[in-house]
Amino acid sequence: MPARRRVDVADGEQALAAWEALRPGEELGRGVLATAVRYAMEELVARAPGRSVEVRVPPYAAAQVIEGPRHTRGTPTNVIETDPQTWLELVTGRTTWPTAVADGTVRASGQRADLTAYLPLR
Repeated sequence: MPARRRVDVADGEQALAAWEALRPGEELGRGVLATAVRYAMEELVARAPGRSVEVRVPPYAAAQVIEGPRHTRGTPTNVIETDPQTWLELVTGRTTWPTAVADGTVRASGQRADLTAYLPLR
């Protein structure tokens, strides 16, 4: 059963487009940034259903994705964490998974903690 969306698709696309249109030095409002991050996370959940990897983008979103052994209690074995800016760069293809991991803007632990096959989403 697919996860229920909390972010309206049109609102999410609009927020993501607003982020993509930013010029250097400009910033999005917190609400628009949160919508873009949450929408992108919901897209990842729809494309990579499962519960073996936890993806965290504090303070806006966290979800479990990718089929495999299900995580149920305690600290998950496969965890990915990044900041909102890096998350949106990955989602839109402005940066790549290997680059973000190498420069430390993505922290990934566990054998399954790799989103290369799912990113970019656009």
